[in-house]
Amino acid sequence: MNTVVTGQKLFYLIDAKNQIAGRLASKIVPILMGKHKPIYSPHLGQECGDHVVIVNAKHVALTGDKWKRKMYRWHTGYAGGLKEYTAEQRHERFPTYVLETAIKRMLPKSNSTTRKLKMSRVHIFPEDVHTYEAQQPIPLDLLGTDAVYAEKENI
Repeated sequence: MNTVVTGQKLFYLIDAKNQIAGRLASKIVPILMGKHKPIYSPHLGQECGDHVVIVNAKHVALTGDKWKRKMYRWHTGYAGGLKEYTAEQRHERFPTYVLETAIKRMLPKSNSTTRKLKMSRVHIFPEDVHTYEAQQPIPLDLLGTDAVYAEKENI
């Protein structure tokens, strides 16, 4: 039976190795929202999205010198509680943080409840081992080989 008609949630497997974080996130968000399905309707957005399993998030890439210049900031709510770290510092301590934050910030900000629901369908793993083998995730190559980021070597 067709999964689009039954409304069954599918699992997609995405390899993030050497993929640019922002470009990958912009391709993942429509899958979480269900925009790739013919039954998509904005009021059903949280109902028809699929699950995304991302592996090798530890090996995600940022272009240019964003590892050193991109800052993640938040405030604790206490006096003098501004926290800020570079992307490199966050990535060393939490390997999935950069990709998870990119996806979360690209989701619509209209309703925090639906945003949390959509983020609960994202399963990010730092290495190529994941726990969703039983769901038989469908492998996806969203960006293709052209979007693979390779460090330029000084020859």
